[in-house]
Amino acid sequence: MHAHQHDHAATDEIDWEAMGDHLEREADIQSPFLTAAVAWLAERLPGARRVLDVGSGPGVAACEFAGRLPHAEVVAVDGAPGLLARAAARAEAAGVADRLHTRHADLSVDLSDGLAGLGPADLVWAGRFVHHLGDQRAALAALAAALRPGGLLALVEGGLPARFLPRDIGLGRPGLLTRLDAVEEERFAQMREELPGRTETVEDWPGMLVSAGLTGALSRTFLVDTPAPLGGAARAHLHGRLVRLLHGCGDRLDAEDRGALEVLTDPEAAESILRRQDAFYLTAVTVHTAQRPL
Repeated sequence: MHAHQHDHAATDEIDWEAMGDHLEREADIQSPFLTAAVAWLAERLPGARRVLDVGSGPGVAACEFAGRLPHAEVVAVDGAPGLLARAAARAEAAGVADRLHTRHADLSVDLSDGLAGLGPADLVWAGRFVHHLGDQRAALAALAAALRPGGLLALVEGGLPARFLPRDIGLGRPGLLTRLDAVEEERFAQMREELPGRTETVEDWPGMLVSAGLTGALSRTFLVDTPAPLGGAARAHLHGRLVRLLHGCGDRLDAEDRGALEVLTDPEAAESILRRQDAFYLTAVTVHTAQRPL
């Protein structure tokens, strides 16, 4: 229930706490998006006094909000105590621990129960979290209900899959990343089908925000463009992602693509993602917003 690209098993099979390093590295590599998105939202709500980061993970977005809105209380809400501990440590290191608080809540099925008792907020941020819930419309209604009149819901969903290697990488057939996207989408669809209380939903996010009783739906997409050669932290993030793909989706690939993925994830191989000088990082992340009527 945290900010990330498709990287899925059924939700109840994911050990979120074990993914803490991955989630923090991903947030760091996507920091240009997060910085720009938080600045955009802060300009729209300069007087915000209370922010909820729902599905906060290790608190990267929560700390960004606390730094950008110096008069706001920020609450990081998550179901993984280990990730909330990371959020508290990050807030301490950033000098915002006096205004950033953590709240453990079960966000897996009925979001209205998980948010009960949190109190209203001027801004609710949900970063790539709602798609892990079976009834996405009910989730948006619960998030909208957590807003004060005039408050803003910011939902991170959609965008474009990350690109980080050329079309022809010299291993197997060209176009490997496109085929990896396809198997990830298949696995994502399977994850959605297995969620408790799953409902069929056309993922028109602005339309769904309006259906949740909000107004003024507006979407904005942010580009993350880090050219080659990548630094070590970015390479480590991509290596971890490819390892999970190999283990989680390798049986969906043909022998040639699986072989290419094995080479990319082999730390000793010259063509490994950890060594390639042609590795870059390019993606687009979309934030959908709408306000609760006054």
